[in-house]
Amino acid sequence: MKDVAARAGVGLKTVSRVVNGEPGVTPDTERRVRDAITALGFRRNDSARILRKGRTSSIGLVLEDLADPFYAPLSRAVEEVARAHETLLINGSSAEDPEREEELALALCARRVDGLVIIPASDDHRYLEPEIEAGIATVFVDRPASRIDADAVLSDNYGGARAAVAHLVAHGHRRIGLIGDQVRIHTAAERLRGYHDAMAEAGLPADPSWVSMGSTDPDRVRAALAGMLHGPEPVTALFAGNNRVTVTAVRHLATAERRFALIGFDDFELADLLSPGITVIAQDPVALGRTAAETLFRRLDGHHDAPKRVEIPTRLIARGSGELPPE
Repeated sequence: MKDVAARAGVGLKTVSRVVNGEPGVTPDTERRVRDAITALGFRRNDSARILRKGRTSSIGLVLEDLADPFYAPLSRAVEEVARAHETLLINGSSAEDPEREEELALALCARRVDGLVIIPASDDHRYLEPEIEAGIATVFVDRPASRIDADAVLSDNYGGARAAVAHLVAHGHRRIGLIGDQVRIHTAAERLRGYHDAMAEAGLPADPSWVSMGSTDPDRVRAALAGMLHGPEPVTALFAGNNRVTVTAVRHLATAERRFALIGFDDFELADLLSPGITVIAQDPVALGRTAAETLFRRLDGHHDAPKRVEIPTRLIARGSGELPPE
């Protein structure tokens, strides 16, 4: 910093203000300091900054699966908010494994991140209590925390599922199937609840053979769908509980002798280019990520009010597959 100050003809405090984005420097002086920084190849000493401010200017993001297209825009939104706060984002994937989630979260805490954004896989987050008490801000996104009170930013999974089933009912369907993820997962449980309530509100039975919750492995989904389509009371429409289930269903239904109505929860690439286009309940992953990150930085800025739950609306996008009448 002394070399930068000498080259720019300013004091050390002025260089510090420019480097740390503090006010009180004229545009001409800031330009001279930045020119000197560029010429000398100066790099800020983050270790000293950490000791002085007690912050590392880094946050962690624990996702379910980095390869899932749903999480890419969510991660990008968190990164953009972090960048606006001059903060580095470090992320990792839990692969829906509670032990892996805990391992990742605690590893990030050990590296002294200022805060965490977590898409949870665990059903017990008490392991984070010491870290939160030590000052690491934590926000959960997509699913709430379990067994601790913490900020959460969620989609309206229940409302979205109700809207999907109501849409199928409005187009004449009375035997509507649901293939969803594992019930222990909050989003899957909420979508199942929305399905049952929508069927009840329409005065329709929800035969147990029309509902299959479990792994999204394609073989399991295909087997469940085949049972629903060829059972004693075959369904005429399907509500797919997430994008992985929807994609498997589209492939299976492409070879079916009859056309079946289909609505999927989560949009996915090329859904609008199929024939018919796939009707979906679309979440807003960008809003989820941005809201979660903004909530995190609000906590880092010193807001200590009670944890809040924010719910982001979903929307139904009609493209044709959900509007097919029963055959």
